[in-house]
Amino acid sequence: MVSILFLAIIVSFVATYFGLVGWIKKCKNLDLLWEDMNKFGKPKNVAGSGGIVVIIGFVLGVLTYIALRTFAMGQTDGINVEIFALLAVILIVGFMGTVDDFLDKYKGGLSQWIRIVLAFVASIPLVVINAGHDSISIPFIGLVNLGLIYPIILIPLGIAATTTVYNFLAGFNGLEAGLGMMILTFLSYVAYVHDAAWLALIGLCMVVALFAFWLFNKNPAQVFPGNTLTSAVGALIGGMAILGNFEKVAVIVFIPFIIEMILKIRGKIELNNGKWPHSFGEPQKDGGLKLKYGKVYGLTHFSIWFLSKLKRKVTENDVVYFIYIIEILFILTAFLML
Repeated sequence: MVSILFLAIIVSFVATYFGLVGWIKKCKNLDLLWEDMNKFGKPKNVAGSGGIVVIIGFVLGVLTYIALRTFAMGQTDGINVEIFALLAVILIVGFMGTVDDFLDKYKGGLSQWIRIVLAFVASIPLVVINAGHDSISIPFIGLVNLGLIYPIILIPLGIAATTTVYNFLAGFNGLEAGLGMMILTFLSYVAYVHDAAWLALIGLCMVVALFAFWLFNKNPAQVFPGNTLTSAVGALIGGMAILGNFEKVAVIVFIPFIIEMILKIRGKIELNNGKWPHSFGEPQKDGGLKLKYGKVYGLTHFSIWFLSKLKRKVTENDVVYFIYIIEILFILTAFLML
């Protein structure tokens, strides 16, 4: 029976892969193409907002899992309610990201404050079912029962934080999808060892959907994720941490994104132009990248700066793989703390 459940994972991958084939073709026909900012000349030849297809593939996989639980295994317990609440969160933030992507193309996108407010709204499905556990372990203090503070305050804060901050560390071919695969694979393992196999399978549905996307998004990218994908992946990370009661582990693997946010805030203050600094590098004719601002305002900038001390030409792949390594180190740290 367990092997049948992997049908859900297969559905997620197949639906996402072939959906992206059609999406890329349609975007090219309709000229819905975005600039590849880390390529010299910034060619406008990459399909945008491929995260829409990833969310569809993920949802189809999860619905397959629910159908199998209901009809093949006869399980109609409260877990289905938690799954549907999590799906509602993903769909709400995915819609928010899609609107932001298409407004960004014409009007500059949603403001950061509107994104945060909508992320709070997206947390409501988890709040109303009182998801997670209101007793959490706080370092140096121990187990603390937070009562209504947990669902009313901490759940919205958690979803809003992961949804918005995940979008900061982005802008390079294969980066967002690769980081998402690593983090969600690890969190799925954590869920499994915490006796939440159902949550692990939900996470793996997104992992394989991201892998299908990564095949088209790795350098040279044929499709970009957009805020649609980054918002959904961030929300899923937060949702899994809440439902699986492993918030501390999720915070540790999310540290690179927290560092990115701090560096971005520093850049916005120092540049004093009312805009967030871009994560991109400055592409060179030889295919290399230089610092865009001359200072480090993000982990991508730090990667370019650090790697330039080790080699003459720093490429886009160099930056992506270096950040992969940084994330893996935090995942290993979290693993040792289990």
